[in-house]
Amino acid sequence: MKAKSEPKKEKVIETLADTYRQLFVPPGPGAKEEYLDIVQYGHEPVRRDLSHFITSDEDSITIEETPAGNVTVITLGRREDFVTFLRIMANRCEMADIPDTQGATLLDGVINWRKIEGHRDEFLKGLDNSEDAEEAWGEEFGRFTSDKKNFKDTLIILSIGPYSAVPAKRLGLSDEEWITLSGTIRKYHECTHFICRKLFPEKKDAVWDELVADAVGILAAFGKYDADMGKLFLGIEGETYTGGRLENYVDVDAGMARKISGVLGSFSAIAAEHPETGPYELAVMLEEKKEGLYDL
Repeated sequence: MKAKSEPKKEKVIETLADTYRQLFVPPGPGAKEEYLDIVQYGHEPVRRDLSHFITSDEDSITIEETPAGNVTVITLGRREDFVTFLRIMANRCEMADIPDTQGATLLDGVINWRKIEGHRDEFLKGLDNSEDAEEAWGEEFGRFTSDKKNFKDTLIILSIGPYSAVPAKRLGLSDEEWITLSGTIRKYHECTHFICRKLFPEKKDAVWDELVADAVGILAAFGKYDADMGKLFLGIEGETYTGGRLENYVDVDAGMARKISGVLGSFSAIAAEHPETGPYELAVMLEEKKEGLYDL
């Protein structure tokens, strides 16, 4: 399924900050309190200043169609902006460490006060400016926000750069080719997280989720699945962990690396048996086969 570009009347960060106004708050000491005022109570930021972002012509917002519904995909061209965005949106404006091996993330349950305000304005249109209007809105607010689908968004945030911080020469590619392919892997990887969390919420497991999402991204970018490439992205050579992205999710030992190598070998066999399977179809297929493949 192809992504649909949204019209860009303003720069991407400005457009996003109009909806998620915590983006106006630069991360750092003392910023969390203002962040919470904006996110929890819908208060306005003290200042509307976005100078803590660099911005880039490569920034974009698209809507990706998936088997689990549409999801907003945000690409930020500058690594510094990706880090700042995650510190604000995922870490409550605190100066969290963002590993170099992390080039994307999925944010689920992001409060959208513009949706609440829009519903409030429509609701109050049907009421006179009476003393009962405020009380009526208080009751409606509780009803409206009791369903998170009414006011919470899911965002996928992508950076631009080599996937898993793996250099192009490790794959025998030019830098330009690898940057383009890395973007495809990242998008499909994070969309796979979105799909699996929506369709298979009872099967959530950090390591398994990464294995499946990488497999889907590799298939989308290269047209076939390669277990050695999957191991490379996690930091495994042969059956030995040499250091990489895997440690972002779990404490790694020799047994873990060996088991993951075996799981990825099974992925190769499944993908080879179903050569016409599309990337998102592979995600669903692997999830349905999880019990027989995964016992880490």
